Amino acid sequence: MASTCVVGLQWGDEAKGKIVDLLCDQHDTVVRYQGGANAGHTVVVDAITYKLSLIPTGILRPGIACVIGNGVVIHPPALLREVETLSKQGVDFGDRLHVSDRAHVIMPWHLAEERLTEESASAADHLGTTRRGIGPCYRDKVGRVHGVRVGDLYHPRQFREHLERIVEFKNRLLTAMLPDFEPLDANAVADEYLDYAERLRPYVCDATSWLHNAVQSNRRLLFEGAQGSLLDIDHGSYPYVTSSNSSAAGIAAGSGIPTRHIDRWIGIVKAYTTRVGGGPFPTELHDEIGERIRRIGREYGTVTGRPRRCGWFDSVAARYSARVSGSTEIAVMLLDVLSGLKEVRVAVAYEDENGKAVNDMPGQLANLERCRPVFETMPGWDDDLTGVRSWSDLPEAARNYVKFLGKQIGVPVSIVSVGPERSQTIVLKEGDGK
Repeated sequence: MASTCVVGLQWGDEAKGKIVDLLCDQHDTVVRYQGGANAGHTVVVDAITYKLSLIPTGILRPGIACVIGNGVVIHPPALLREVETLSKQGVDFGDRLHVSDRAHVIMPWHLAEERLTEESASAADHLGTTRRGIGPCYRDKVGRVHGVRVGDLYHPRQFREHLERIVEFKNRLLTAMLPDFEPLDANAVADEYLDYAERLRPYVCDATSWLHNAVQSNRRLLFEGAQGSLLDIDHGSYPYVTSSNSSAAGIAAGSGIPTRHIDRWIGIVKAYTTRVGGGPFPTELHDEIGERIRRIGREYGTVTGRPRRCGWFDSVAARYSARVSGSTEIAVMLLDVLSGLKEVRVAVAYEDENGKAVNDMPGQLANLERCRPVFETMPGWDDDLTGVRSWSDLPEAARNYVKFLGKQIGVPVSIVSVGPERSQTIVLKEGDGK
């Protein structure tokens, strides 16, 4: 059995969905192990664009099973809308989608609580969440008292009793804190979510048991991360992070499958760097080059449409996250976006406010904010890369740039993407990229 992990090594939006889609040819099952509907994958197949948030990318491939693991938080109406949209685009779900009964459920009060958090924050403390209730749901999950799991929805009497206690507490809290908050009716919420449960019933199962049976049956599993490693709640640029382990560290907890069953660890990076929301970004560009990258790369959020902050490639950050996520190979995405630049730059180190070299990504926000990038400048290229299909046909400057990224990260590059279509992908042979 050859199982694989695909995880982003930057602040998310690295085009992981395309690589997952490509790798489906070599796997039987795709597993989403963390995050919620704040994540977004865009996959283009035969000029048709598919946007996925909760459902694993593998659903676009006939015969591929897709698992939403226990580490994901699920907003039932969002999941049902996604099923409906994909079905209208011709995707046949059959019996291929499996939703963990241990996954936690995003409830109406979670969206209100996130609005409260964001609106009460000062500009300096604004985290830039997608306001989809992800963080508050995870908070209730670890708090244990007010958590609701998918499996709870199939025990109506106990669910209603639990909801009465929760809604009483949340109404008191939110009425006091949000002047325009309309108190929730526990019975109405219960009716709404029990209806969702019936519509989701064909997909809900003990996903952990399902996955262990898949391992015993030698199914080839493909673990699909959401967001990126630098947004990991433990290992990212805290507090400007997501609420789950978005690095490969989240796999075992979010699926129940030990990582010893995974053979291949692919780290995904853009040929430059982006991030959404607040937080330090050492290589960010506030000039026409940054705007050019945003425009050509269509750097707007899949889920929110928010413009992404853009900057040069940060090898200090990518090297750190590659180590955290155990990457054994790298996929460099959106290389075509950099075409037409006279020169390209890579941050190879940082300097602190005293000019002292910083070669590792600082764990403390105050230290990272004071870091300034140390760049190495390389020649750019004018060629349009979108039609290139082999490593040797890339211009020498582009090949040198890719090789330099691999050297700086300390992990070999195995895949280069030059466009959104499946066909716009170069798989390196042994010896390429060295």
